[in-house]
Amino acid sequence: MPARLLIVDDEKNIRTGLGESFSSDGYDVLLAASGEEALGIVRSDEVDLVITDLKMIGISGTELMDQIQKINHNIPIIILTAHGTVQTAVECMRKGAYDYQTKPVNLKKLSLIVSRALTRSALEKENEDLHHLLNNRYGISNIIGHSSGIERVFDMVKTVAPTKSNILITGESGTGKELVANAIHALSDRSKRPFVKVHCAALATGLLESELFGHEKGAFTGASRQHKGRFELADQGTIFLDEIGDIDANIQVKLLRVIQERSFQRVGGERTISVDVRLVTATNKDLYGLVQKEEFREDLYYRLKVVNIRIPPLRERASDIPLLVDSFLKEYCAVNNKREKKIDRKALALLESYPWPGNVRELKNVIENLVVTGKGGVIMVRDLPSNISQEKSPGAVKLIPGKKLDEYEKEIILSTLAYAEGNKSRTATLLGIGRKTLHRKLEHIGEEEV
Repeated sequence: MPARLLIVDDEKNIRTGLGESFSSDGYDVLLAASGEEALGIVRSDEVDLVITDLKMIGISGTELMDQIQKINHNIPIIILTAHGTVQTAVECMRKGAYDYQTKPVNLKKLSLIVSRALTRSALEKENEDLHHLLNNRYGISNIIGHSSGIERVFDMVKTVAPTKSNILITGESGTGKELVANAIHALSDRSKRPFVKVHCAALATGLLESELFGHEKGAFTGASRQHKGRFELADQGTIFLDEIGDIDANIQVKLLRVIQERSFQRVGGERTISVDVRLVTATNKDLYGLVQKEEFREDLYYRLKVVNIRIPPLRERASDIPLLVDSFLKEYCAVNNKREKKIDRKALALLESYPWPGNVRELKNVIENLVVTGKGGVIMVRDLPSNISQEKSPGAVKLIPGKKLDEYEKEIILSTLAYAEGNKSRTATLLGIGRKTLHRKLEHIGEEEV
């Protein structure tokens, strides 16, 4: 589809002449004799670029530009005038004009300017779309759940993401600490800046120091060239240090200095490098316990834990399992070109009652396996891994401060239903309630077939 240009000029000859020229170049051209008419077109039609005269009766070119930018800031605007001065040109560019040309217009030059403006506009639109996509992929919308525990995480992320404070994310392995770190960056004012991740436990001490702070050529055997560290690469953005509890005393000291002074030196270097970095860390360890054992610096601990976001394990948010299962089923069916699968209620009840020691990561792997290996359109109890399908005991309900009573009730009912292998009469007997009451409660929590 050709780009659509809007040409605005109160002189008919200039307006129609420019229109004919750009139409012959293959553009879709709209004409307006005044700023008021132009605004009506911009509000009702999709316009890719505006060429407007500066001095017009009524709304001037600069006033028109201000109004158009409020409607759509992505539309490039080129100003034309017969009374050009350096001061006027500077003022137009300062207010957001893409370019400023004097009359009589050099059509060849103007055509080149239009082409460049449209190219840049397309790139900016592509970048905005990409940013929106990344925010959907890595932001809050990618953290699935509606339990009270995960809602508290949502609230914390939304509150602290726009700030500059250091954040410590805690939780068991597989709970989704990296997803929370992604969301914090995506919702911050640094979202268009670098987001650099480092898995501290995956690197030996010497390598970790070089990876974080960089090294100079010849700093050690094998250092054949200068290497920029992750802190340097994350300047103006966010750095995420996963498994921060695994760093040794030497790295702890250097990390503390970076936090305090916002500067560091590369390994083997003498020059001090200053950085502006938002620090987000995560661990599955009890950092305070390590402080008590003198295995982690107390001053660093408090520097990291300005804000602490705790992610509950999956066993504390069993009510989120149906949502997670549904999401993972859709994801892996699409990835593997499989017809969309459903899950049997009894099988889902077993998934909800299982303790999930590997948390969301384990659930995700189980669903992927069921999608890839399953033959039918419905996942049944027989399809589940033996350690889940043979989990007969409903188990104890763990008391969690702040957890809602209806979440406990749902957990108890579904766990007992799984224990009774879907037999509702037996389930009602075990729970000490009537069968009609059980049916009503199952319908309320969305588990009854209606």
